[in-house]
Amino acid sequence: TSEMLHNICIRNLVRKYCRGVTAERKVQLQQKVVTSAVFRGKKEGYQQSLNQPFLDTRLKESEINPRVLQLIQGETIKYVTPVIKYDRNGFKARERLLVLTQSSAYVVEMAKIKQKIDYATLKGISTSNLRDGIVVIHVPEDNKQKGDVLLQCDHVFELVTKLCMLANKQNLVKVVQGSLQFRIGAGKEGTMVFAVGQEPQVFKAKTGQLTVV
Repeated sequence: TSEMLHNICIRNLVRKYCRGVTAERKVQLQQKVVTSAVFRGKKEGYQQSLNQPFLDTRLKESEINPRVLQLIQGETIKYVTPVIKYDRNGFKARERLLVLTQSSAYVVEMAKIKQKIDYATLKGISTSNLRDGIVVIHVPEDNKQKGDVLLQCDHVFELVTKLCMLANKQNLVKVVQGSLQFRIGAGKEGTMVFAVGQEPQVFKAKTGQLTVV
């Protein structure tokens, strides 16, 4: 009888907890479960991210240029965040916005859409195992795409989680060690090397590789 009562008590406590979870809290928990599956034990900084709630978005729709909103009219914006985009040739750093809708990801410069990636064609998402904010979005080799997208974001766990959940491609996220290859375009590939140093920096090495410290 004691064992039966114990099980009933546990079930009742669980039921009370679940019924008390708000819709916002449920969304947070669902996202954190995906983050855990992708990053736990793989990327530095994951443990410190556990107690940091994900925001719905880093920029409100009203903060986006009206021209951009007009260009993506008909799609519901789900998440927006400032990012640093690195050119595939020369690796010059440029300030951009990454706009995620229900069906596509947009790299935006002021009033221009620089690149659109349909989730259906997304080939993969890569990041390193170190404490950096690099995210590489891998795209297909076709005339519509210039090449893979090289980004740096202050909220890497949040960004990758939002992106892979919207694209429904959690299994395509890779946490790499040492280096990774990315497509520059027209059948060409580049290399990104990850290293540990005293200060964080991103630069083009003498070897021509993009080095992330």
